[in-house]
Amino acid sequence: MKEQVFEKRTCPKCGRTYTERPALSRNDNNTLICPDCGTREALETMGISIEEQDKILGIIHDKYIPE
Repeated sequence: MKEQVFEKRTCPKCGRTYTERPALSRNDNNTLICPDCGTREALETMGISIEEQDKILGIIHDKYIPE
C-alpha cells in the first residue's frame, strides 16, 4: 500500500504548522485550514461556545481532563 505523505502547511487562521489533511474553510469554501480550525468552524455553525470547542478538541487530542 502506498504511504501518504502530506506536506507541511501553515494554517492561515491560527498560524499552526500541520501535516494532516487540510480542511476547507466554511467561510469562503476556498481556503485550506488546519483540521482543528475546520472542526472549530463546524462547531461554531452549531452555536458551540469557544470553551466547549476547547473541550471537544482536547478530547480529540486526548488532552482533556474532566473537572
